Amino acid sequence: MIGPMRLAAIAAAALVLAPAASAGLPSAGKLVPGRSLAGIRIGETERQVARALGSHGVCTGCAFPTWYFNVRAFDQHGLGVEFTRGRVSAAYTIWQPDGWTGPNGLALGATQAQVQATAGALFQVTCPGYDAWVHDRKTVRTVYYILNGNLWGFGLMQANANPCR
Repeated sequence: MIGPMRLAAIAAAALVLAPAASAGLPSAGKLVPGRSLAGIRIGETERQVARALGSHGVCTGCAFPTWYFNVRAFDQHGLGVEFTRGRVSAAYTIWQPDGWTGPNGLALGATQAQVQATAGALFQVTCPGYDAWVHDRKTVRTVYYILNGNLWGFGLMQANANPCR
């Protein structure tokens, strides 16, 4: 028989572990321009990100502390999250995760013309091998990564940050 103290400890552990059990990268992430990517917002703490997305890999050769979250184990598709002083400074898709969308249902794989028609006023930043079409708000930059004329990924970062990754 389980005593009352042990039962209380088990119940408390279940409450603490419950959020972690539901954490994980969404299989169909969403970009909300100027606001969030896969539910992650610029300025969130490492703890908030870990609580929301769960287990992650860590980049050892990146300029900033960077965590990687995969849609599925042993699959490179997912989300990268960079931190500056322990807070999210950038979040961006890695490869081209299936089912991820932006404003008005804009899906990865859309043409550059569809991106421009859907996302509004954007300006182009040329990166090595691809283009970043960006829109700045007061504190947040929204990025649409274009590869070979199609939408390859989404990004969200501090305003005026270099979108090339």
